[in-house]
Amino acid sequence: QVQLVESGGGLVQAGGSLRLSCAASGSIFSIGVMGWYRQAPGKQRELVAAITSGGSTNYADSVKGRFTISRDNAKNTVYLQLNSLKPEDTAVYYCNAQVRPTYYSAAYSPHWGQGTQVTVSP
Repeated sequence: QVQLVESGGGLVQAGGSLRLSCAASGSIFSIGVMGWYRQAPGKQRELVAAITSGGSTNYADSVKGRFTISRDNAKNTVYLQLNSLKPEDTAVYYCNAQVRPTYYSAAYSPHWGQGTQVTVSP
């Protein structure tokens, strides 16, 4: 069993900042790509940012220059720093991790957090 626990969401005014955290625990041998997705009401879930175990990053065009993803491999934790927030960033943010449970596992499998609400007021 693998659990992802997110924290750090909340209500903030436009132009403000938040920092999201996601800690993975349980049966973990190694973690590959970790990422943040978001889903706004009536819209599909979309990738916000992703980071490999080596630190390579990828961002959605809509958040480039405003959001920063990072990770602490020793703590199995991924972070998302959200700056210059806009009302259109309002969504539930989900953490995702590709986990290899044991040494004998042949592949990585995706796991999701429960989501944390980010609301940006005008």
